[in-house]
Amino acid sequence: MKAFTTENLRNLAVIGHGDAGKTQLTASLMYVAGATPRWGKVDEGTTVTDYDDDSIARKVSLNNNFAHIEYADSKLNFIDTPGYAAFVSHARPALRVVDCALVVVDGVNGIEVQTEKTWNYANEFMLPRFMVINKLDKENADFGHALETATSSFARSIVPFTLPIGTEENFKGVVDVVHQKAYEFDADGKAKEIPMPESGKDVFDRTRERLIELVAESDDALMEKYFEDGTLPEEDIYPNLAKAIAKSKLCPVYAVSSTSLAGLSILLDHIVEFAPNPATHEAEYGFADNEMTGDRVKRKYSNDEPFSAYVFRTIADPFAGRINVMKVVSGKIESDATVLNSSRETPERLGALHVIAGKTLEKVNSAQTGDIIAVVKLKDTQTGDTLCDKAHPIVYPPVEYPEAAISFAIEPKSRADEDKISVALHKILEEDPSLHFDRDAQTKEFILSGSGQLHIETVVKKLADRYHVEVALHPPKVPYKETITATAEVQGRHKKQSGGRGQFGDCKVIFEPLERGGGFEWVDKIFGGAVPQNFRPAIEKGIIEAAGGGAVAGYPLVDFKVTLIDGSYHTVDSDEHSFRAAGRKAFRAAMEKAKPTLLEPIMDVEVFTPLEFSGDIMGDLNSRRGRVAGMDMRGKQQVIKAKVPLAEMLDYQSKLNSVTQARGSYHMQFSHYDPLPHNFAQKVIDEAVAAGRVRAHEDDD
Repeated sequence: MKAFTTENLRNLAVIGHGDAGKTQLTASLMYVAGATPRWGKVDEGTTVTDYDDDSIARKVSLNNNFAHIEYADSKLNFIDTPGYAAFVSHARPALRVVDCALVVVDGVNGIEVQTEKTWNYANEFMLPRFMVINKLDKENADFGHALETATSSFARSIVPFTLPIGTEENFKGVVDVVHQKAYEFDADGKAKEIPMPESGKDVFDRTRERLIELVAESDDALMEKYFEDGTLPEEDIYPNLAKAIAKSKLCPVYAVSSTSLAGLSILLDHIVEFAPNPATHEAEYGFADNEMTGDRVKRKYSNDEPFSAYVFRTIADPFAGRINVMKVVSGKIESDATVLNSSRETPERLGALHVIAGKTLEKVNSAQTGDIIAVVKLKDTQTGDTLCDKAHPIVYPPVEYPEAAISFAIEPKSRADEDKISVALHKILEEDPSLHFDRDAQTKEFILSGSGQLHIETVVKKLADRYHVEVALHPPKVPYKETITATAEVQGRHKKQSGGRGQFGDCKVIFEPLERGGGFEWVDKIFGGAVPQNFRPAIEKGIIEAAGGGAVAGYPLVDFKVTLIDGSYHTVDSDEHSFRAAGRKAFRAAMEKAKPTLLEPIMDVEVFTPLEFSGDIMGDLNSRRGRVAGMDMRGKQQVIKAKVPLAEMLDYQSKLNSVTQARGSYHMQFSHYDPLPHNFAQKVIDEAVAAGRVRAHEDDD
């Protein structure tokens, strides 16, 4: 494939709700444009962009995938993004690099939850948009209803560029509002011009007038002319459409069916005519170093600028190895070039450059500003990194992914699986930065976190299918802690004599509770030589060891102070081991008097919800022992702030989806520990006993 100039590139992210038909639309556009000889179909598992076995089986896109079309002397790069809630966050890095969003709306259902979410993502990146109302050949499809839901949900600048001819199974053609022509389509999607239909002429006239009005609103001089004449001449309309779209002053809407191919060739024509090319961006901003704290650095979208590229997707291919997909932000690049990974301050040799379509890589000799290319087997480069000319360093800020919404403890089923799991998960995390994998220092569990249960389940399947690692999932343990609530003065005495040299250690200590977060405090108040100085740290060590195993349920004991006030020793039998044992015995004696109790982690929770669900959300948080701390509005979303026990939040995502029809989201972070109410504490203690975490203390002899 030849290298296309920046002006002849169109980069589009295909976004929208799951089942709106994004993947089928991409496949059908490729077929109509002649990019593929075979018409790929989701139901048959033959689309270019959903090639992964799990995607084919579930008929769900699991990550961003790629397609490109050479059409009318232009190259159209499509990024097919997921639309299901568990994977929709992958649309963010796609929208970060494209120049236009192609919003796909179900012609039967209209605007749905994830359409709203991805539309808001596009707002974050200030992207121009095209909208496609799809599935208009289906029963109960209604272009007018879908358009109405879009207009009420988003902005008044939405206007049809094509109108449907016929409804449901009789949807066979469209009226091109811009060029004032009508077309019908054959089984291969080829357009044939037909006379403009008489029926619906009033709708066409109103739409045309609305289009002219929005073009006028996009420019002050045009607005003045529009007010003077009541309309605009043709020579002012057509040349300014692309400008108005690039400024997000209007969003064109297209009537199509990706399963009958009606309307697609006109959509392709309009993408070439009106979708912004990368050069319409004024510039991209980054920083001079990877700390990203200094002055901002600017790069124009121009071949004359120094080379820079942003890596936004990594694919762990079992045959090709690691594939990094990037957008060339500035300058030109050729095969085998050596560049700087400015995010990691390491050199990288690029090797061959490729364009990517699904799982197929095609070599190209060079790429110009604005193009999307793939490079294989780079040494250090990961998603979010910047590659650039060594002499002109720049680091682009990486995309931030939403916080993980659900966590599971992940347990390898065998020792062999345990040995392989870390390497396998590392490769999966390279592909999917929205996943998090960590080991809980207290519970010793491996914790896998993602955006939903389906997200985690696909990772487990990938571990089994691709890396032959079998794991089990279960809810993570809550990292409870223990503390004391009363002061106790106790003696710890360890004595053993069995012939020969014996063991002797003796200490007298006071245990006192500290405030939450106080940790552990050790005070040595012995005066004189009741216990030699070199043995005293052993007492402290013994108490700390015993506190790690807790007093009531096997959880670490925290927030207490121990004061060493007295003791005794034997000149021959005393040693560090004996005094460590004395410290442990002092701890056990204190726990009988100091009234130990359980502490539970409390989280700061923020819930984002449409206003109409806020009452139900607050009621649910109260039922989870939460304390609502306040509310405010951010845009159209109500934000509810609360402090809620972690134990009550483990299944919250599914409940939130149910209450808000999947339109809500939340994030939480650790706040503090609070005493666990007695009735809940007893249940935790009973579980600890049943699990064998609480057992009789071993003899310190």
